[in-house]
Amino acid sequence: GDLLPADGVLIQGNDLKIDESALTGESDHVRKSLDKDPLLLSGTHVMEGSGRMVVTAVGVNSQSGIIFTLLGAAGDHEDEGSDRKG
Repeated sequence: GDLLPADGVLIQGNDLKIDESALTGESDHVRKSLDKDPLLLSGTHVMEGSGRMVVTAVGVNSQSGIIFTLLGAAGDHEDEGSDRKG
């Protein structure tokens, strides 16, 4: 499936199913529709169907960007702590 490069809101869809396991760990595909759960997240994969979305966030402002930033910040603190002796 195609990788979603940005966060957005679904504005048109046809039997759209998304693999959100990269963000949520949930292995089941999530059905997206205008009526129910129209939010699409970067870093997820389109498994079935098609759709159009309005982009709401990209890069470090997207959900995957925020996660990577937080993971990087946690790694920086661990590195600082490992330099201390005693």
